[in-house]
Amino acid sequence: QVQLVESGGGLVQAGGSLRLSCAVSGRTSSNYVMGWFRQAPEKEREFVASINWRSGMTYYADSVKGRFTISRDSAKNTVYLQMNMLKPEDTAVYYCAAYRTVWSGRLSARLDDFDSWGQGTQVTVSS
Repeated sequence: QVQLVESGGGLVQAGGSLRLSCAVSGRTSSNYVMGWFRQAPEKEREFVASINWRSGMTYYADSVKGRFTISRDSAKNTVYLQMNMLKPEDTAVYYCAAYRTVWSGRLSARLDDFDSWGQGTQVTVSS
């Protein structure tokens, strides 16, 4: 498992942008899939985006496709979630997550596949 620390959350008006960061420590030479999930009050935690660290392959939830971009910086051991055109329904606690994989051409959107989690960062979008 790796250790994950999120940052970058805050309050923004609808239509605005935020960039979340996830600092990764304890990463070995193994490949990882990194993901972002979110949880709104009284709702289930849901998938937002994931990236295969080695290949850069990405996958997005339909609700954020075209607005959010996930990326990674190997030199900084950091994963980012650039969020544009934010909507009030994007309000949630955003969590960074990871799991180790041998595959470069696959990634998951399933919450149960991820075994490392950060503490979360609050994103609030006002209308």
